[in-house]
Amino acid sequence: MTPPSLPLLYSYRRCPYAMRARMALLQAGQPFEVFEVVLRDKPAALLQLSPKGTVPVLRLPGGEVLEESWDIMRRAFATADEPHWWQAAQSPANLALLQRNDGAFKRDLDRYKYPGRDPDENRSRETVRADAEAALLLPLEARLQAERWLGGERPCATDLAIFPFVRQFAAVEPQWFGTQPLPALQAWLDAWLATPLFAACMAKLPSQEVVRFPMLPALSLR
Repeated sequence: MTPPSLPLLYSYRRCPYAMRARMALLQAGQPFEVFEVVLRDKPAALLQLSPKGTVPVLRLPGGEVLEESWDIMRRAFATADEPHWWQAAQSPANLALLQRNDGAFKRDLDRYKYPGRDPDENRSRETVRADAEAALLLPLEARLQAERWLGGERPCATDLAIFPFVRQFAAVEPQWFGTQPLPALQAWLDAWLATPLFAACMAKLPSQEVVRFPMLPALSLR
C-alpha cells in the first residue's frame, strides 16, 4: 500500500478548533487533504487515530498524529516563510489570551450559545454573556486599542487561534454585539471576516471523503 504523501486533516467546517487549524495550514502554504466529518457518523479511521473522536486531527505522512489544534498550528508554522506568525504568538501576553479563550471564554460561549443545555448552570444568559465578555472580549479590546493585531504590526497565530471563537460569539446576537463599545475588536473581527484566507478556510467540500484542500497564496496583512 502506497503511504500518503500529504497530511490528512479530519475536520468539521464550523468547528472553531478545526477552523483555526485549517487557517494555519493555509497561511503556512502547507498542502493537505481533508476529510469533512459528519459528527453523527464519525469514521472508524478517525476513531482509530484518536479515540476521543473530536476534530481536528492531523495524520502526517510519516504516521504521526496530532490531536490538538494548537499543535497542528505549531507544526504548520514550523516551516513557514515568516517565523513571526509563530514567534509572536509565544509572548506571555498572547499565551495568556489563548488560555483565556480556550478556558473560561469557551466554557461561557457554549453556555451562551446553548442556554439550558447544562443542568448545573444557574446563571442567566445575560450573566453568562457578561462573564464571557469580561473573560476575553474586554482584554482583547484593550490590546487591539494599542495595536492592530495581536502580533503587533502584523497578525500572528494567536489572532488565528482566537478569531473563530470571537466570530461564534458575535454571531449569537449580532445586533447586540454591534452596539457594544468594542470598536477595535469589531474592526479586527470584520478585517478577518473579509480576508481571502477566511473565505478559503470556509470552502464547502464533500463530506465523508478525502479531498485535497484548495490552496491560496499566503495572506499579507498590514
